[in-house]
Amino acid sequence: MNLMLTTQAEPLTLIRLKALAHDLRYEIVCLLAQRELCVCELEVLLEGGQSKVSYHLNILKEAGIVGVEQRGKNSFYRLERQTLYTLGGELLKDVLHRFDALELTHQDNSMCYDKSRDANSNPLYPQQRP
Repeated sequence: MNLMLTTQAEPLTLIRLKALAHDLRYEIVCLLAQRELCVCELEVLLEGGQSKVSYHLNILKEAGIVGVEQRGKNSFYRLERQTLYTLGGELLKDVLHRFDALELTHQDNSMCYDKSRDANSNPLYPQQRP
């Protein structure tokens, strides 16, 4: 049984959490929670350059956290609220059901198994009655 998780594609929930974990991107999300904003407004509010703001907006867009609409020469960004509403539930589902398909059971030959503390001598395991 191989528990290496790095060989699997990164779950969308993890991608979204990583996107939100950066201070500037979190600030962008907070600003977009108030109203949609164009890149130039975000530059002023965040006191950052266009390339820096656009870089972080692109990460949020790829994660599905923000949406964008082109209006003339300006790009207007909005918060994809449904994504944030469901993120907590997706996280719980991913964490709680990650290993459902694996058979993770107690094994007597495990490195962690202490043979001196078996079911007959461990007070945490009540004796079976006939």
